[in-house]
Amino acid sequence: MIAALNRLVDLVEEHLGEELDVDALAGTVGTTGYHLRRMFSSLAGMPLSEYVRRRRMTVAAADLVRGERDLLGVAVRYGYGSTEAFGRAFRAVHGAAPGDVRRDGGPLRTQPRLRFRLTVEGSTPMETRLVDRPAFRLVGHAARVPLVHEGVNPHIQRHIAALPQEEHARLKALGDTEPAGLLQVSDGVDPDAREGSELTYLHGVALDGATPVPDGLDSVETAAGTWAVFRTSGPHPQALQTAWAATATEWFPSNPWRLRPGPSIVAFLDRSADFTTATCELWLPVEPA
Repeated sequence: MIAALNRLVDLVEEHLGEELDVDALAGTVGTTGYHLRRMFSSLAGMPLSEYVRRRRMTVAAADLVRGERDLLGVAVRYGYGSTEAFGRAFRAVHGAAPGDVRRDGGPLRTQPRLRFRLTVEGSTPMETRLVDRPAFRLVGHAARVPLVHEGVNPHIQRHIAALPQEEHARLKALGDTEPAGLLQVSDGVDPDAREGSELTYLHGVALDGATPVPDGLDSVETAAGTWAVFRTSGPHPQALQTAWAATATEWFPSNPWRLRPGPSIVAFLDRSADFTTATCELWLPVEPA
């Protein structure tokens, strides 16, 4: 995976002005575009699309500082069809217009070229199990919410708080298969995992594939396949978010599995009354790498 990510970075540099075919590259290194994008965003701390934009604007700024006079030529060189579109992207990265940078030499916010390296970590074992499951469905109350990487997601918090207390008990009684208990389900997540991108969040339970969806509830279908299940315990949501990060930095690079499309699921096994600590299971859909 580290080699695949570095090859991806090399291709970004070789084709800064072109659309990058991530799926084709992923196929040449034995993985999928979905998994490659998810691993890139987790390890780099930014979506692949944002890294490409920053690198384009970094190199474009160097062209302008060196005295490139044809602004349209620079725009086209880096994949923009007009000076207006190029100018908007340039200002979003550097906080200044191309003309200002050409005249004053700055200010510039450069994006260094990334390089991924494998470091020896793993001093804390991850409690993990692999589960083969037939197709099942997730049912409950769904909402479209923006992705928040750190801390409590206030949009999800409001969605859950709006449900009557008795509804939580009714949902829990409906569940008839693993993952057990009340679940937090994230579906339709952008493979780049961009902060603020929308996903479907569902507060509910898991039902056997043959169990009908009760009236008034939303559902998310899951395909048959393997799930990697990570158990976490400690301050909430920090312990859970740390485990999410560790799947990308430690578990996937050292195990012969990759992410497959599908919802991610958090099952709460135990929690404190004020929800500041919790024991959870993080379920991620995987397939052999």
